[in-house]
This record gives sequence, structure tokens and C-alpha cells, in this order.
Amino acid sequence: MNPRLISLVLFALLILLQYPLWFGKGGLLRVSDLEGRLEQQKQVNESLRLRNQQLEGDVRSLSEGVEAIEERARNDFGMIKKNELFIQLIEPRSEPRAESRTAPTQ
Repeated sequence: MNPRLISLVLFALLILLQYPLWFGKGGLLRVSDLEGRLEQQKQVNESLRLRNQQLEGDVRSLSEGVEAIEERARNDFGMIKKNELFIQLIEPRSEPRAESRTAPTQ
């Protein structure tokens, strides 16, 4: 047999064996993609875990103390107690930009 033909057949077999390793269902490219998606999901899970801890603290403070309920009522609903003085501080407006001061053309 021709040595060149044998080399060509062996090279073709090598390519056929390598294809599933790179592009198959469990191939390196797919594994790399899944590792990236896993890292993203871990970040999402961490942010959700922190949010859950915050919510747990809110629930605990609302169920244990009156101060948290009062604070929530004041901030969310603008409620005040009897004989309590309500003072609201308003930020001063910033100067309007030059183009907004001109009269519209018709």
C-alpha cells in the first residue's frame, strides 16, 4: 500500500475522532459555554441572596418592633402621629437650560 494513502486515511480518522471532542454534545466548546452561563447564574443567585437577606431583616423588624412599622408608615404613606409637626424639605430647582428658556417658534 502507498504510504501517502495510509497517512491520508490516518489523518481523516484523526479528524473524525476529534470532531466530537470539539463540537459534540459534551464537547469543549459546549462545556466552555456552560461554564460561562454557570458563572452568570452564580452572580444572579448572589444578588438574590443579598436581597432575600434584606427582606428577611425587614420582616423581622416589622414583626418585632413598632418603630419599623412607624417608619414604613411615615415613608410610604406620609402618615404622622397626633400632635406631631410635619416638616418637608424640598430640594431647590436647578436652573433651566438655555434652550428651554427661549420661546418656541411657530
